[in-house]
Amino acid sequence: MRPAQIIVPQWSAEEFEKLVLDIEPRVAVFDCDGTLWSGDSGYGFMVWSIEQGLVSRSTSDWIDNRHRSYRAGKVSEMQICGEMVQIYAGLRELELQSAAEQYVREFVHARVFEEMAGLIGALRKRKVELWACSSTNKWVVAEGVRQFGIPSDHVLAAEVTTVGGVIGSEILGVPTDEGKAASLVRAGLPHPDAVFGNSIHDLAMLEIAAHAFPVNPSPALLEAAGRNGWGYFRPAAAAGIEARVDGE
Repeated sequence: MRPAQIIVPQWSAEEFEKLVLDIEPRVAVFDCDGTLWSGDSGYGFMVWSIEQGLVSRSTSDWIDNRHRSYRAGKVSEMQICGEMVQIYAGLRELELQSAAEQYVREFVHARVFEEMAGLIGALRKRKVELWACSSTNKWVVAEGVRQFGIPSDHVLAAEVTTVGGVIGSEILGVPTDEGKAASLVRAGLPHPDAVFGNSIHDLAMLEIAAHAFPVNPSPALLEAAGRNGWGYFRPAAAAGIEARVDGE
């Protein structure tokens, strides 16, 4: 006999916003790629920055091979996300911040999910404390969430040391999988009121939340949502588009 299929309820935009606002959260935490906007801004920025000449040919060849190994399952999510930040070692941070601003303006703003922007606007009116937690580099994440009123000191993302304005190679953190939950704990948020994420790499932080809200979930996260008794929301712009399996 086949096991009973678990049906995961899908919320409409109106139901989703009402569910979030009705819990009257004091703190809300958002993943970014696939949750606030479509696409993978971390990978996209890496490719774009290489095309802009910010990274040497030898380094770009190396990270390309590493990313191929990652897609083949030979390099972990944490490893690749850390290495995608380390490739900028030796550059001035102001240069990367300027590049991130340009990239986000040209390639991210137009991909923001309208419903998520509206929800965050409603949360801001209620003075909710907003955080972003992502394994994409902090330069891109901080710039991407600026439009939502999330300050850089509320951004937990892949980050390396900076000394005298020059980017180093020592990794300070890569929030992914259990690392996302650990990053929130270190930030003094062991049990956020509301957490939003789209991939299996967000599961750990969704599980420590008082209320978990899968958004545009990948197949693996959708399965986990069923096991945990959660519903999910799929933005209109994401409907009909295959959800990311690897996530962020």
